[in-house]
Amino acid sequence: MTAHIEANFAELALQIKSWGKELGFQEIGITNTDLSIAESRLNQWLAKGYHGEMDYMQRHGTKRTRPEELLPGTLRIIVGRMDYLPADPEFKEALQNSNKAFISRYAQDKDYHKLIRKRLQELAKRIEQETGQFQYRAFVDSAPVLEKPLAQKAGLGWIGKHTNLINPKAGSWFFLGSLYTDLPLPIDEPFSKNHCGSCSACIDICPTQAIIGPHQLDARRCISYLTIELKGPIPEEFRKMIGNRIYGCDDCQLICPWNKFAKTSKEISFQANRGLKHPDLIELFNWSEQAFFKKTEGSAIRRIGYEKWLSNIAIALGNAPTSPEIINALKAKLNFTSELVKEHVEWALKQHN
Repeated sequence: MTAHIEANFAELALQIKSWGKELGFQEIGITNTDLSIAESRLNQWLAKGYHGEMDYMQRHGTKRTRPEELLPGTLRIIVGRMDYLPADPEFKEALQNSNKAFISRYAQDKDYHKLIRKRLQELAKRIEQETGQFQYRAFVDSAPVLEKPLAQKAGLGWIGKHTNLINPKAGSWFFLGSLYTDLPLPIDEPFSKNHCGSCSACIDICPTQAIIGPHQLDARRCISYLTIELKGPIPEEFRKMIGNRIYGCDDCQLICPWNKFAKTSKEISFQANRGLKHPDLIELFNWSEQAFFKKTEGSAIRRIGYEKWLSNIAIALGNAPTSPEIINALKAKLNFTSELVKEHVEWALKQHN
C-alpha cells in the first residue's frame, strides 16, 4: 500500500470517528479480525457448559471468533458504543419495593438493536459517499459476533470481572455495535490495562453467585439467563434469590465503582417506557396476552413471550409480602394452559402458606 493511500485511510478513520459522534455514538474504535485469544477463552467456557441452553453460542462454529468467516473479505471492524442510562433510572426504588417489578434498565427502552443498526447503516452510507462502494455489514447482538472482545481490541475499554465492558470515563451503561468492513483502515491500540484491581464488588453482590471467579460467569446461575434465555422452569434453588427481578438483573453494574463516571444518555429512544420503569407486579401479572404484546411493542421484552413473562412474575409474586391481593392473583392463574406458568404459580402460592 502506498504512503498516499495509507494517508487517505488514516484521514478516513478520523472522519469515521467524527461521523460516529454525529450519529449518536459516544466513541468509535477500529480493530482487526484477530480474536485468537478470545476464541481460546470462549472454547474453555463452552467446554465447561457455562452457556447452559444458549446453543447459539456454539452453533456457528468459528464464525463468532473469526470475522472473515462470517463475512468473507472482512479486514476491519468498526466498533461503536452508545450510552443508554437516563437521568433518573430509580434503581433503588425498583429493587427495594417487593411489590414492584424490577426490569433491567436496557430493556425499559425501545429495542436498541434496530436503533443502533440503523445508525451503523447510516455511518456506512457516509463512508460510501467518501470511498465509493465497499463491503460492509452491521451487527448489534444479531449474529455470532464477540462484541466485547472486539470493543476491547478497538480501545473502548476493558472487560471487567463481571464480564461486561468498562470504559474508564463512562462506566458500563452502554450498548455496542459493530460494522464489519473490507476497508484497510488503520487500527486503534487495544485497551490493555485492567483497572478492576483487587475490587470484588460485582462478585460479592451477585444474588445467585453466578460470577464464580474474576471474569468467569456461569450463565446457568445468572438471573438474566434465568429470566430471559432459559425456556423451562427456573430451578428452585434460585427462585428466592431472584427477588422481584422479572427481566434481567443489573446488580453487578449497580455496584461497580466505575459507574460513578457513567454519562446519561441524550437519546430520546433510551428514556424509559413509563409503564415499565418499576410497575406493580399484580398489574403486570393481570395483563392479557394481547395487552402484553401491545405494551411491550418496540421493546426487547417481547421476545421472551407471554408465558415466560407470566412465569417470571409468578416467582416475584412468591417473593413479595403476603397479601390477599397477591394470593388471589396467583390463584386466578392456577389453571393456566401453560405447565411452566402453573409450576411457578404453585411454587409462589406455597411461599405464602
